[in-house]
Amino acid sequence: MNHHHSLFFFYVILFLSQDFPTLSHRFSPPLHNLTLYGDAFFRDRTISLTQQQPCFPSATTPPSKPTSSGIGRALYVYPIKFLEPSTNTTASFSCRFSFSIISSPSCPFGDGFAFLITSNADSFVFSNGFLGLPNPDDSFIAVEFDTGFDPGHGDINDNHVGIDVNSIFSVASVDAISKGFDLKSGREMMAWIEYSDVLKLIRVWVGYSRVKPTSPVLSTQIDLSGKVKEYMHVGFSASNAGVGSALHIVERWKFTTFESHSDAIQEEEEKDEECLVCSGEVFENPMGIHRKGFDFRVSVVGFKIPFWSLLPGMAAIVILVAFIVFSLISGKKRISEGADTNSGINRMPGRLSLAEIKSATSGFNENTIVGQGASATVYRGSIPSIGSVAVKRFDRDHWPQCNRNPFTTEFTTMTGYLRHKNLVQFQGWCSEGTETALVFEYLPNGSLSEFLHKKPSSDPSEEFIVLSWKQRVNIILGVASALTYLHEECERQIIHRDVKTCNIMLDAEFNAKLGDFGLAEIYEHSALLAGRAATLPAGTMGYLAPEYVYTGVPSEKTDVYSFGVVVLEVCTGRRPVGDDGTVLVDLMWSLWETGKVLDGADIMLREEFDAGEMERVLMVGMVCAHPDCEKRPRVKEAVRIIRGEAPLPVLPARRPLLRIRSATEAEEMIADGLGREDLTWMTPKSHFS
Repeated sequence: MNHHHSLFFFYVILFLSQDFPTLSHRFSPPLHNLTLYGDAFFRDRTISLTQQQPCFPSATTPPSKPTSSGIGRALYVYPIKFLEPSTNTTASFSCRFSFSIISSPSCPFGDGFAFLITSNADSFVFSNGFLGLPNPDDSFIAVEFDTGFDPGHGDINDNHVGIDVNSIFSVASVDAISKGFDLKSGREMMAWIEYSDVLKLIRVWVGYSRVKPTSPVLSTQIDLSGKVKEYMHVGFSASNAGVGSALHIVERWKFTTFESHSDAIQEEEEKDEECLVCSGEVFENPMGIHRKGFDFRVSVVGFKIPFWSLLPGMAAIVILVAFIVFSLISGKKRISEGADTNSGINRMPGRLSLAEIKSATSGFNENTIVGQGASATVYRGSIPSIGSVAVKRFDRDHWPQCNRNPFTTEFTTMTGYLRHKNLVQFQGWCSEGTETALVFEYLPNGSLSEFLHKKPSSDPSEEFIVLSWKQRVNIILGVASALTYLHEECERQIIHRDVKTCNIMLDAEFNAKLGDFGLAEIYEHSALLAGRAATLPAGTMGYLAPEYVYTGVPSEKTDVYSFGVVVLEVCTGRRPVGDDGTVLVDLMWSLWETGKVLDGADIMLREEFDAGEMERVLMVGMVCAHPDCEKRPRVKEAVRIIRGEAPLPVLPARRPLLRIRSATEAEEMIADGLGREDLTWMTPKSHFS
């Protein structure tokens, strides 16, 4: 067997970049274009970052000088440009690799390993391993696959993935087992890591298959523009500290940088010629079968590969083309037949070009505007591959007023491909230059708010529709189903924070679809409320839970309060805060105290409803908007009451006082009904309302 077949090496090929011209250097790399540090060594066709070492030395064996440092690192030999100083532009990047962690017999696992981007290739923190990460004084970004537990450094357990920036303390981490994989299984796994400078977002996927999972296991907003140097080294590091011992093996690796102003998320089907650092033969010969006699090579854009290794790829291309042609022919009929019912749910969102967006909206023509808010304008449009769409175009000039990037927030929430029939379906996105937009399905009947509060027109030709009681109950149940999905059924809990009737859209059959995730917060289901950081309360006046206004900490119960206000609004046809300053929740408690709660029913219904059902739904709205968050039911429980599957809620004869302890717990504040004057300072009134 030839010597080079037993080595794991990487090729550098031509990659043209407008922002990073130095990456377009063409050359044929030497046999070894990796630098190994410490314990790292070539192992068959892979790299092992660490070596097996005795973890329980015999008591009869005298101690000897250690032959292993316990730390290993493998870095690409040339630094890569991550920052363009003339424009202060940071490169985005994507990376995928396969790995396995194999423990030594009778030994506990080592520390783990990390994908590493560092400004100083020779910087190490030698004490206690620390995955072989650099000294905190040097700039580095690492995604750690940690199999050691050190609570003193913020580890959540001994089987987790974390993101580190210039520190061994992770800025975000997630338990591996809860995400469906086990770092200690010894099995080969695939990892995908992406950073978008446009979104200021790092996402990590991990799985046992070579097919990239739909949802990332870890996603967090980080701006790397001030944390990288002009040139950085890329590779991997690992350590075995103390009594732990394991082989940390990397087998396949592909790394790509791309322009910051281009697509925010690189498609997985990247062309090989766009790859900056790629593994050589391992993808071409995964079974490790080496063919003797076929050793002549063909030069392709600056690197050499065995000619025989092209044959499987050529065959795969022929098969792929045939499959695509067959799919296009046989799928047209199915697509056209199922477009009306399934396209919104089944179509996976993708990147759209700015040219497509402008074509869909006639160049953002004012006549296509269907909604406008503080940070975005919504246009109606049509895209041939999708159909009718709503294009949400973001205005960057207003982002500082929002205290966050609304495009990033909504994209981060929706990019996990939330698929539920009562959520406005995300169809795609565009990020080119200064333009950012999200594309959603178009709902022809507009918002629920329009139907509840629109006044009859004097023009007899203009149709005036009053939602029936049956339609209203169906809308309430639809919103409840969406919230139950967000709170309890998603992989991570999503708090919407802006549940209101103008964010509830209606399709052609008046089914409800909850939208606008610009204020959403995402938490782990296991996260304790006490551990959540307080933020400036955001939302819309009249829908905000009182404890959220005082503490700034959102929870499932703050969404339940907003849902309760929506229920009352749907039943009564009144706004949460009327033009005369009447607060809807206060009004309903006043009617309840006098035994006249049915007097609150919308007069436009002309009493065409079941009185018992109306009272039951009104009571659900009131208990969901209870001043005490502990008294509010979960949305799923509220649905059972509405359907008559659970007993009516127990409401006190008079509206209870609200007791809220301040953040410092120094005093107790009592609010007995919040009037309009109290509400104005809570949050700016929504421009959508």
